Amino acid sequence: MGQELLNQVTREEYGEKYRDHYLEQYKQYVEMADRISARRLLANSFFLTVHTSIVGALVVFLKDGIKLSQLWLIVPFLSIELLCYSWWRIVKSYRQLNEGKYKVVHLMEQNLPCPPYDIEWEMLGRGKNPKLYQPITHIEKDVPIAFGLIYLMIAVFLLCSVL
Repeated sequence: MGQELLNQVTREEYGEKYRDHYLEQYKQYVEMADRISARRLLANSFFLTVHTSIVGALVVFLKDGIKLSQLWLIVPFLSIELLCYSWWRIVKSYRQLNEGKYKVVHLMEQNLPCPPYDIEWEMLGRGKNPKLYQPITHIEKDVPIAFGLIYLMIAVFLLCSVL
């Protein structure tokens, strides 16, 4: 499906600069794919910082023996769980976006003398063999879930101590 979308204009129709422009587009597209990965890491850093601060604050509250009412517990913990869900969705969205971008990169490489990204992906078992390579997005999607479970356990603990 993709190759016909990729080659909408033939070399003959395009003219003598076809190869140069194709290579330039390829380089720019690979750079954009890399920027998506950088933005994903930045988003993960933001959420990790927020959640680490929240867990730290909760530990301080518990250490100081601050008594909390049941109503006080519900709203913040629901908000925190929603934050975890948002983080998980963002990780999933970046993963889907990167998968699409690298499919296009692999298609573009079919028209280049050497397809380095496709060769690398092949050597890594295309992400299907965890002994060769486990894609980071398969791991990072579990981090928001882990934080969500930590918050749930803390909420249950606090609710049990209040009751």
